[in-house]
Amino acid sequence: MNSGMIRAKKRLTMMRNHWQLYLIFLFPLAHVIIFRYIPIYGIQIAFKKWNPVLGITGSHWIGLKYFKQFFASPDAVRIIANTLRISLIGLALSFPAPIILALAVNACDRIGFKKTVQMVTYAPHFISTVIMVGILMQLTDMRLGVINIIIKALGFEPVNFMGSAPLFPWIYVVSGVWQQAGYQSVMYIASLAGISPELHEAATVDGASRFQRMLHVDIPGILPTIVLMLILDVGSMMNVGYQKVFLMQNSMNMGTSEVISTYVYKVGLKQANYSFSTAISLMNTLVSLILVTSTNFISRKLTETSLW
Repeated sequence: MNSGMIRAKKRLTMMRNHWQLYLIFLFPLAHVIIFRYIPIYGIQIAFKKWNPVLGITGSHWIGLKYFKQFFASPDAVRIIANTLRISLIGLALSFPAPIILALAVNACDRIGFKKTVQMVTYAPHFISTVIMVGILMQLTDMRLGVINIIIKALGFEPVNFMGSAPLFPWIYVVSGVWQQAGYQSVMYIASLAGISPELHEAATVDGASRFQRMLHVDIPGILPTIVLMLILDVGSMMNVGYQKVFLMQNSMNMGTSEVISTYVYKVGLKQANYSFSTAISLMNTLVSLILVTSTNFISRKLTETSLW
Protein backbone atom coordinates (compact mmCIF):
# COMPACT_ATOMS: atom_id res chain seq x y z
CA MET A 1 0.00 0.00 0.00
CA ASN A 2 1.55 3.29 -1.11
CA SER A 3 1.77 6.46 0.99
CA GLY A 4 -1.10 8.14 -0.90
CA MET A 5 -3.53 5.37 -0.02
CA ILE A 6 -2.37 5.41 3.59
CA ARG A 7 -3.01 9.17 3.85
CA ALA A 8 -6.43 8.77 2.24
CA LYS A 9 -7.33 5.97 4.68
CA LYS A 10 -6.24 8.11 7.65
CA ARG A 11 -8.29 11.02 6.34
CA LEU A 12 -11.39 8.86 5.95
CA THR A 13 -10.90 7.48 9.44
CA MET A 14 -10.62 10.99 10.87
CA MET A 15 -13.76 12.10 9.03
CA ARG A 16 -15.65 9.05 10.32
CA ASN A 17 -14.53 9.73 13.89
CA HIS A 18 -15.52 13.40 13.72
CA TRP A 19 -18.53 13.18 11.40
CA GLN A 20 -20.55 15.58 13.59
CA LEU A 21 -18.15 18.43 12.83
CA TYR A 22 -18.30 17.75 9.10
CA LEU A 23 -22.10 17.64 9.26
CA ILE A 24 -22.16 21.07 10.90
CA PHE A 25 -19.72 22.35 8.26
CA LEU A 26 -21.96 20.98 5.48
CA PHE A 27 -24.73 23.57 6.00
CA PRO A 28 -22.64 26.77 5.61
CA LEU A 29 -20.79 25.12 2.73
CA ALA A 30 -24.10 24.38 1.01
CA HIS A 31 -25.23 27.97 1.63
CA VAL A 32 -22.08 29.38 0.00
CA ILE A 33 -22.35 27.05 -3.00
CA ILE A 34 -26.08 27.63 -3.58
CA PHE A 35 -26.23 31.37 -3.01
CA ARG A 36 -22.70 32.47 -3.99
CA TYR A 37 -21.30 30.15 -6.64
CA ILE A 38 -24.29 28.81 -8.58
CA PRO A 39 -25.65 32.34 -9.31
CA ILE A 40 -22.31 33.15 -11.01
CA TYR A 41 -23.73 31.25 -13.99
CA GLY A 42 -26.20 34.12 -14.51
CA ILE A 43 -23.47 36.74 -14.84
CA GLN A 44 -23.32 36.02 -18.57
CA ILE A 45 -26.56 37.97 -19.10
CA ALA A 46 -24.45 41.11 -18.65
CA PHE A 47 -23.08 40.31 -22.12
CA LYS A 48 -26.41 39.23 -23.62
CA LYS A 49 -29.76 40.76 -24.51
CA TRP A 50 -31.56 38.58 -22.04
CA ASN A 51 -34.91 37.18 -23.09
CA PRO A 52 -36.87 35.15 -20.52
CA VAL A 53 -38.34 33.01 -23.29
CA LEU A 54 -34.95 32.10 -24.75
CA GLY A 55 -33.30 31.78 -21.34
CA ILE A 56 -29.75 32.63 -20.37
CA THR A 57 -28.06 30.29 -22.84
CA GLY A 58 -30.33 31.09 -25.77
CA SER A 59 -30.30 34.89 -25.44
CA HIS A 60 -28.38 36.85 -28.08
CA TRP A 61 -24.77 37.81 -27.34
CA ILE A 62 -24.13 41.57 -27.50
CA GLY A 63 -20.71 41.83 -25.82
CA LEU A 64 -19.85 45.00 -23.94
CA LYS A 65 -22.86 47.01 -25.11
CA TYR A 66 -24.32 47.58 -21.62
CA PHE A 67 -20.97 48.52 -20.12
CA LYS A 68 -20.48 51.15 -22.81
CA GLN A 69 -24.07 52.29 -22.36
CA PHE A 70 -23.55 52.88 -18.64
CA PHE A 71 -20.31 54.83 -19.00
CA ALA A 72 -21.82 56.87 -21.84
CA SER A 73 -24.87 57.85 -19.76
CA PRO A 74 -24.87 61.29 -18.09
CA ASP A 75 -25.61 59.68 -14.71
CA ALA A 76 -22.51 57.44 -14.63
CA VAL A 77 -20.01 60.02 -13.38
CA ARG A 78 -22.40 61.35 -10.74
CA ILE A 79 -23.32 57.89 -9.45
CA ILE A 80 -19.70 56.70 -9.25
CA ALA A 81 -18.65 59.98 -7.62
CA ASN A 82 -21.44 59.70 -5.02
CA THR A 83 -20.44 56.12 -4.24
CA LEU A 84 -16.77 57.05 -3.84
CA ARG A 85 -17.58 60.13 -1.77
CA ILE A 86 -19.65 58.18 0.74
CA SER A 87 -17.09 55.35 0.79
CA LEU A 88 -14.11 57.64 1.41
CA ILE A 89 -15.89 59.59 4.14
CA GLY A 90 -16.94 56.27 5.66
CA LEU A 91 -13.40 54.92 5.51
CA ALA A 92 -12.03 58.08 7.13
CA LEU A 93 -14.55 58.04 9.99
CA SER A 94 -15.84 54.51 10.48
CA PHE A 95 -12.50 52.71 10.20
CA PRO A 96 -10.63 54.44 13.07
CA ALA A 97 -13.73 54.78 15.30
CA PRO A 98 -13.84 51.16 16.57
CA ILE A 99 -10.06 51.18 17.06
CA ILE A 100 -10.22 54.31 19.21
CA LEU A 101 -13.20 52.92 21.13
CA ALA A 102 -11.42 49.61 21.77
CA LEU A 103 -8.27 51.36 22.98
CA ALA A 104 -10.33 53.61 25.28
CA VAL A 105 -12.31 50.69 26.72
CA ASN A 106 -9.15 48.65 27.22
CA ALA A 107 -7.49 51.56 29.04
CA CYS A 108 -10.37 51.85 31.52
CA ASP A 109 -9.69 50.18 34.86
CA ARG A 110 -13.23 50.38 36.24
CA ILE A 111 -14.89 47.11 35.25
CA GLY A 112 -18.46 48.31 35.78
CA PHE A 113 -17.99 51.44 33.68
CA LYS A 114 -16.20 49.45 30.99
CA LYS A 115 -19.05 46.94 30.68
CA THR A 116 -21.62 49.75 30.58
CA VAL A 117 -19.78 51.50 27.75
CA GLN A 118 -19.50 48.24 25.83
CA MET A 119 -23.21 47.52 26.22
CA VAL A 120 -24.29 51.04 25.23
CA THR A 121 -22.06 51.12 22.15
CA TYR A 122 -22.77 47.52 21.16
CA ALA A 123 -26.59 47.72 21.37
CA PRO A 124 -27.24 49.99 18.32
CA HIS A 125 -25.89 47.25 16.04
CA PHE A 126 -29.09 45.28 16.64
CA ILE A 127 -31.37 48.12 15.55
CA SER A 128 -32.80 47.37 12.12
CA THR A 129 -32.00 49.70 9.25
CA VAL A 130 -35.64 50.75 8.89
CA ILE A 131 -35.86 51.74 12.55
CA MET A 132 -32.48 53.48 12.32
CA VAL A 133 -33.66 55.67 9.45
CA GLY A 134 -36.89 56.37 11.32
CA ILE A 135 -34.87 57.52 14.34
CA LEU A 136 -32.78 59.78 12.09
CA MET A 137 -35.89 61.35 10.60
CA GLN A 138 -37.34 62.00 14.04
CA LEU A 139 -34.12 63.51 15.37
CA THR A 140 -33.61 65.77 12.35
CA ASP A 141 -37.25 66.84 11.83
CA MET A 142 -37.38 70.60 11.19
CA ARG A 143 -40.20 71.26 13.65
CA LEU A 144 -40.04 68.59 16.34
CA GLY A 145 -36.56 67.09 15.96
CA VAL A 146 -34.30 67.32 19.01
CA ILE A 147 -31.36 68.54 16.93
CA ASN A 148 -33.32 71.40 15.36
CA ILE A 149 -34.87 72.31 18.71
CA ILE A 150 -31.34 72.78 20.07
CA ILE A 151 -30.33 74.75 16.97
CA LYS A 152 -33.33 77.09 17.35
CA ALA A 153 -32.62 77.46 21.06
CA LEU A 154 -29.14 78.70 20.15
CA GLY A 155 -30.68 81.36 17.90
CA PHE A 156 -30.10 79.75 14.50
CA GLU A 157 -32.50 78.78 11.73
CA PRO A 158 -33.59 75.12 11.61
CA VAL A 159 -31.80 72.90 9.10
CA ASN A 160 -33.49 70.48 6.73
CA PHE A 161 -30.93 67.72 7.27
CA MET A 162 -32.67 64.97 5.31
CA GLY A 163 -33.38 67.33 2.42
CA SER A 164 -29.83 68.65 2.13
CA ALA A 165 -27.76 67.03 -0.62
CA PRO A 166 -24.35 68.16 0.79
CA LEU A 167 -25.21 66.80 4.25
CA PHE A 168 -26.46 63.41 3.06
CA PRO A 169 -23.07 61.59 2.95
CA TRP A 170 -22.18 62.86 6.42
CA ILE A 171 -25.53 61.86 7.95
CA TYR A 172 -25.22 58.43 6.36
CA VAL A 173 -21.66 57.87 7.60
CA VAL A 174 -21.98 59.38 11.09
CA SER A 175 -25.15 57.41 11.83
CA GLY A 176 -23.35 54.28 10.61
CA VAL A 177 -20.43 54.98 12.95
CA TRP A 178 -22.83 55.29 15.89
CA GLN A 179 -24.56 52.05 14.95
CA GLN A 180 -21.56 49.87 14.12
CA ALA A 181 -18.52 51.18 16.05
CA GLY A 182 -19.31 49.22 19.20
CA TYR A 183 -19.88 45.97 17.34
CA GLN A 184 -16.74 46.36 15.23
CA SER A 185 -14.64 47.20 18.29
CA VAL A 186 -15.17 43.70 19.71
CA MET A 187 -12.52 42.25 17.39
CA TYR A 188 -9.97 44.85 18.47
CA ILE A 189 -10.83 44.37 22.14
CA ALA A 190 -10.23 40.63 21.70
CA SER A 191 -6.86 41.37 20.06
CA LEU A 192 -5.91 43.70 22.91
CA ALA A 193 -6.77 40.98 25.41
CA GLY A 194 -4.17 38.76 23.72
CA ILE A 195 -1.30 41.18 24.36
CA SER A 196 1.05 39.90 27.05
CA PRO A 197 0.71 41.80 30.36
CA GLU A 198 4.48 41.50 30.72
CA LEU A 199 4.92 44.06 27.94
CA HIS A 200 2.83 46.59 29.88
CA GLU A 201 4.69 45.78 33.08
CA ALA A 202 8.04 46.31 31.38
CA ALA A 203 6.85 49.60 29.87
CA THR A 204 5.57 50.76 33.27
CA VAL A 205 8.91 49.95 34.90
CA ASP A 206 10.62 52.03 32.19
CA GLY A 207 8.42 54.98 33.18
CA ALA A 208 5.96 54.91 30.26
CA SER A 209 2.63 56.66 30.82
CA ARG A 210 -0.70 55.02 29.96
CA PHE A 211 -0.86 56.92 26.68
CA GLN A 212 2.69 55.91 25.79
CA ARG A 213 1.90 52.27 26.53
CA MET A 214 -1.11 52.60 24.25
CA LEU A 215 1.07 53.94 21.44
CA HIS A 216 4.00 51.57 21.81
CA VAL A 217 2.38 48.38 23.16
CA ASP A 218 -1.35 48.27 22.36
CA ILE A 219 -1.35 49.64 18.81
CA PRO A 220 1.61 47.48 17.61
CA GLY A 221 -0.08 44.49 19.24
CA ILE A 222 -3.29 44.90 17.24
CA LEU A 223 -1.63 46.17 14.05
CA PRO A 224 -2.12 42.87 12.12
CA THR A 225 -5.86 43.01 12.89
CA ILE A 226 -5.98 46.67 11.84
CA VAL A 227 -4.28 45.86 8.53
CA LEU A 228 -6.62 42.96 7.77
CA MET A 229 -9.71 45.05 8.52
CA LEU A 230 -8.35 47.88 6.37
CA ILE A 231 -7.93 45.49 3.43
CA LEU A 232 -11.53 44.32 3.81
CA ASP A 233 -12.85 47.88 4.16
CA VAL A 234 -10.98 49.08 1.07
CA GLY A 235 -12.26 46.08 -0.86
CA SER A 236 -15.86 46.95 0.02
CA MET A 237 -15.55 50.67 -0.76
CA MET A 238 -17.80 50.42 -3.83
CA ASN A 239 -20.45 48.41 -1.98
CA VAL A 240 -22.33 51.22 -0.26
CA GLY A 241 -25.33 49.69 1.50
CA TYR A 242 -28.46 49.80 -0.64
CA GLN A 243 -31.18 49.59 1.99
CA LYS A 244 -30.21 52.53 4.19
CA VAL A 245 -29.41 54.82 1.27
CA PHE A 246 -32.71 53.98 -0.42
CA LEU A 247 -34.70 54.68 2.75
CA MET A 248 -32.95 58.02 3.25
CA GLN A 249 -33.39 59.14 -0.35
CA ASN A 250 -35.82 61.85 -1.41
CA SER A 251 -36.15 64.24 -4.33
CA MET A 252 -34.10 66.96 -2.59
CA ASN A 253 -30.98 64.91 -1.77
CA MET A 254 -30.99 62.73 -4.90
CA GLY A 255 -27.99 64.60 -6.29
CA THR A 256 -25.65 63.00 -3.74
CA SER A 257 -27.64 60.00 -2.55
CA GLU A 258 -27.91 58.04 -5.79
CA VAL A 259 -25.23 55.34 -5.59
CA ILE A 260 -24.47 52.27 -7.65
CA SER A 261 -26.53 49.89 -5.51
CA THR A 262 -29.70 52.02 -5.63
CA TYR A 263 -29.23 52.66 -9.35
CA VAL A 264 -28.93 48.92 -10.01
CA TYR A 265 -32.15 48.32 -8.04
CA LYS A 266 -34.09 50.96 -9.97
CA VAL A 267 -32.80 49.90 -13.38
CA GLY A 268 -32.94 46.18 -12.72
CA LEU A 269 -36.14 45.62 -10.74
CA LYS A 270 -38.25 48.70 -11.42
CA GLN A 271 -37.43 48.95 -15.13
CA ALA A 272 -36.86 45.20 -15.58
CA ASN A 273 -33.59 45.86 -17.44
CA TYR A 274 -31.83 42.86 -15.93
CA SER A 275 -28.91 42.64 -18.36
CA PHE A 276 -28.00 46.32 -17.90
CA SER A 277 -28.17 46.11 -14.10
CA THR A 278 -26.12 42.89 -14.11
CA ALA A 279 -23.44 44.61 -16.19
CA ILE A 280 -23.23 47.48 -13.69
CA SER A 281 -23.05 45.04 -10.75
CA LEU A 282 -20.33 43.04 -12.48
CA MET A 283 -18.31 46.19 -13.12
CA ASN A 284 -18.69 47.15 -9.47
CA THR A 285 -17.57 43.68 -8.35
CA LEU A 286 -14.50 43.78 -10.58
CA VAL A 287 -13.48 47.16 -9.16
CA SER A 288 -13.89 45.79 -5.62
CA LEU A 289 -11.77 42.76 -6.53
CA ILE A 290 -9.03 45.00 -7.91
CA LEU A 291 -9.12 47.19 -4.78
CA VAL A 292 -8.88 44.32 -2.30
CA THR A 293 -6.17 42.56 -4.35
CA SER A 294 -4.09 45.71 -4.68
CA THR A 295 -4.44 46.60 -1.01
CA ASN A 296 -3.53 43.05 -0.01
CA PHE A 297 -0.43 43.14 -2.25
CA ILE A 298 0.73 46.50 -0.87
CA SER A 299 0.11 45.35 2.70
CA ARG A 300 2.08 42.14 2.17
CA LYS A 301 5.03 44.12 0.80
CA LEU A 302 5.03 46.81 3.49
CA THR A 303 3.86 45.02 6.65
CA GLU A 304 4.12 41.29 5.85
CA THR A 305 0.47 41.02 6.91
CA SER A 306 -2.16 40.04 4.37
CA LEU A 307 -5.31 38.04 3.80
CA TRP A 308 -3.49 35.62 1.51
